[in-house]
Amino acid sequence: QVQLVESGGGLVQVGGSLRLSCAASGRTFSRDAAGWFRQAPGKEREFVAAIRWSFGSPYYGDSAKGRFTIAADNAKNTVYLHMNSLKPEDTAVYYCAEGSSVSRLSRADDYDYWGRGTQVTVSS
Repeated sequence: QVQLVESGGGLVQVGGSLRLSCAASGRTFSRDAAGWFRQAPGKEREFVAAIRWSFGSPYYGDSAKGRFTIAADNAKNTVYLHMNSLKPEDTAVYYCAEGSSVSRLSRADDYDYWGRGTQVTVSS
């Protein structure tokens, strides 16, 4: 089992920045990839960004390209999501996910473990 705990969410004004963290514990030696997803009220869960633990190559959803950066710290078993130029439409609960064998980084079903989420609210 892998336990994931997100932190760093909060209230920020339009154009501001936040850094989300996802700390993993437990059986962390069998991880393939980590991802961030988000879900706004009344909407489906949306892929934001993901990264392979071995290769470190990031992959972004359309909403994150050019504004968000995902990074992984193997020593700390932590994945970060740096979010810049935030917009009201970025308001959502952000979830961290881990998978031991992720075929498609943007597909939520490929991930085995999920955190409880952290709320991000962008006010105008």
